[in-house]
Amino acid sequence: MLKWKIYIFLGGALSTFSLDLFAENLRFGDAHSDFGEVTISGWLRANIMDKDYTDDREHNLKFDAAKLAIKYEAKNIFGALEYRCYQFNTLCDFSSLVDANLGYKLSEDNTITFGIQEIPFGPGRGWSTSWFGGMVINAGLEDVHNLGIRYSSNINSTTKFDGAFFTRDAGNYTGKSLDSAHYSANYVKPDQKNQPYVKEKNMLLARLIKEIPLSNQPDLNLKLGSSYWYSDIENKYDSQTGHRNAWSAFSKINYKNANVTLTLGRNKVTHLDSLGRDYAVVGSFDSSYNLANEASFYTFDVNYPMKDVLYGWSLTPYLTYSALQKQPREFERSNRNIFGIQADKGHFSVAAEYLLSKNDPFIGGNANSFAQGDDLGWRGLLNILLFYNF
Repeated sequence: MLKWKIYIFLGGALSTFSLDLFAENLRFGDAHSDFGEVTISGWLRANIMDKDYTDDREHNLKFDAAKLAIKYEAKNIFGALEYRCYQFNTLCDFSSLVDANLGYKLSEDNTITFGIQEIPFGPGRGWSTSWFGGMVINAGLEDVHNLGIRYSSNINSTTKFDGAFFTRDAGNYTGKSLDSAHYSANYVKPDQKNQPYVKEKNMLLARLIKEIPLSNQPDLNLKLGSSYWYSDIENKYDSQTGHRNAWSAFSKINYKNANVTLTLGRNKVTHLDSLGRDYAVVGSFDSSYNLANEASFYTFDVNYPMKDVLYGWSLTPYLTYSALQKQPREFERSNRNIFGIQADKGHFSVAAEYLLSKNDPFIGGNANSFAQGDDLGWRGLLNILLFYNF
C-alpha cells in the first residue's frame, strides 16, 4: 500500500509540474483565419488490475497508455492527428496511429474529409461510456478507423447524413504480432497457421441521424439513426471475393443528467473459405482472434454525470452491456457487462470499472471466444485507471 501511495504522489506531482507548464501552449492561432488554429490535447494513463482468472493478479500501479491528439481548424480547412502508445510489458511495446486526415468545408453544413478517420457506423465513435469498451469494438464494428473519404452534411437543423468510401484498413504499426498492431479491429493475416486469411477493401458506408422534436418535454432529447456497411472481403489464399453486409439501428436519449444509448444490428460476412469455416481472423491491440462470420450485436449504455459532488470533484456512474449472438446456433453467445464510475477534477480523472464477461478473448477467454466459444464460464476483471488530461 505504501508503494502505491508513493507512486501516485510522485506521478501526480511530476505530471502537474511539467504538463501545467506545457498546457499554456496547447492552443494557438485563430480558427476563423486563413492560417487557422492548432489544438494539442491528450492524456497520460496509469492503471491497477485485478483478474479473477489468473494467478498473476497484477496488483501493481503501472503506466498503461498515452494519447496525443492534434486538431487543426481554419476558415475552410480542418484536420486531425491522433496517436496512441500502450504498455503491455515494456514502454510503448504497442503503439498505433488512430487518425490522420485533412478536410475541406464545402459550406457551413457540408464537409469532405480525406485520410485515416472514423467510419460512420453506429451512433458515434464510441457507443459506451466505459474506457475498456463494449465487445462490439473488438468485433470490428465500433470505433473503427480506416483509410478513405467521407462526406458529411447537416441536411437541416435536426438531420445529419454521412456517406463514405474506405479503400482499406489503417495499416499495421508497432507490436509483436504479424498484422494486428493497430488500434481498430480489422481482418488480418493470422498469427497461427492454417487459419482463414481475408482482407477487407472497398467499403461503402452510409448513416442518417435524426433528432426528434419533443416540444412538450423540454428536458427530454431523443435522437434516432441507422447505418449500413457494404464491402468486399478478399480471400488471400485463393483470391476469391466475398462480401460484408452490416446494418445498425440506434437511439440516444437524454433526460436532464441521464444519458441512454441503445444500439443493435447484424453483421454478415462471406469469404468463400474452401474448408467451409464460419469464422475469419480479426486483430487489434497486437493480438489476433477468430470472429464468427454472422452475428447480431447489442450495446446498451447508461450514465449519469453529477457536477461538483465533493470538494470540486464531479462523478459519473455508468453501466454498459454488450453482446454478440452468433451463427450457427452451436456458436456460444458472448456477453460483456461493465459497471463503472469516474471522478473528474481539473486535469485529473480516476475511473474504476468491474467487468464480468463470458466467451470474451479480452477477459480470460481464448482465440475461439468470439467464434465457437471457450467453455470457460464467467470471468471478472477490476480495472482502476488514473489520468492526467491535457
